Amino acid sequence: MEKHLYTLIVHSEHMAGLLNQVTAVFTRRQINIESLNVSPSSIEGIHRYTITAVADEDTIAKVTLQIAKKVDVLQASYFLEDEIFMQEIALYKLSTPLLMANPEICEIIRRNDAPIIETNPVYTVVEKAGRTAETEQLRRDLSTFDCLLQYVNSGRIAVTRSSEEHLTEFLKTLNQ
Repeated sequence: MEKHLYTLIVHSEHMAGLLNQVTAVFTRRQINIESLNVSPSSIEGIHRYTITAVADEDTIAKVTLQIAKKVDVLQASYFLEDEIFMQEIALYKLSTPLLMANPEICEIIRRNDAPIIETNPVYTVVEKAGRTAETEQLRRDLSTFDCLLQYVNSGRIAVTRSSEEHLTEFLKTLNQ
């Protein structure tokens, strides 16, 4: 079966220990989580997990169903890239002396629309928002100059392309 990068969106009550239960489902099936982001959702008291993983559709469907069966999970769904809008944010901590000595580094930063958010005599911090390929390409480009001191990526955040929020519809059925 062909493997793809899937994005799972899980809505749950804000309960301690649920993250461990969710990640255990992936561990049991020996699936690596590529990125994980947990945040409040648009609905008060409901949290949203955005998880990416590479798997075949049959396996990811089973994982999603297992997660959905957890007591505190309200809804779990999986999506391919064309079914969602997504972004990541990456921070790059660069050596200021190397940055100042090489105008090509500044040109790469400008070409990537990556704003400088902090600078001092020791380091400069650059921010890049975009898709995984864009943030990773900037990391590779900066690495060639040996100026990259630190790098961190937020992981994917995503919303569905659907005009309706699946969770809102689900919660309406519970209240009827």
